[in-house]
Amino acid sequence: MITAGSPLDDPELIADPNIVKLTLNRLGNALYFSRSPIPFRRNEVPSLPTYRHLGIYGYRVDFLRRFISLPPSLLEEAEGLEQLRALEDGATIRVHLTEHEAIGLDSPDQVPLIESLLASSP
Repeated sequence: MITAGSPLDDPELIADPNIVKLTLNRLGNALYFSRSPIPFRRNEVPSLPTYRHLGIYGYRVDFLRRFISLPPSLLEEAEGLEQLRALEDGATIRVHLTEHEAIGLDSPDQVPLIESLLASSP
């Protein structure tokens, strides 16, 4: 499984539960996804980035068949994030980082913004 993420520096967006955040291991694989700011910063570590999950996925067919056969997991139900089902089952989720700042449709109140962007695009 593969997905995408981008750096997130805006404290307001980091605190927004409609924006999904993710953490990575040293190999570029997802450790966790959350609607809460992660990691929790008990100590300030200036070089520790926060990443936004961009919500696009790629799957191998065999993985997708297995994934859809799994029941929703406890973390998935708690956070409302289906990718946690894969992590709880032991899957590796590779994260492609990009500097692209995508605008997500993360809540109903963002629909007018997206509609206006679509209407103004050539």
